[in-house]
Amino acid sequence: MTPDVIQVVASPDYFIVAEFATGEMRRFDMRPYLDFPAYAELREKSMFLGAHVEHGTVVWSEDIDLSPDLLYLRGLPA
Repeated sequence: MTPDVIQVVASPDYFIVAEFATGEMRRFDMRPYLDFPAYAELREKSMFLGAHVEHGTVVWSEDIDLSPDLLYLRGLPA
């Protein structure tokens, strides 16, 4: 089971760094995902930079979130 995200920092270059409950950190490139309709709103930098954690998941709005599994498995150690 993938650990929960406990903290996230979004950067203007569309990368996020997530800290997991295990203390591990992962750096994740969101740029390829911005072409998907579900994430298109995040092209607006002010929206992207509003990333935060709710219930162990990275979220931007009520409709936009990112699975901790994806972050953990596809993210690079930070």
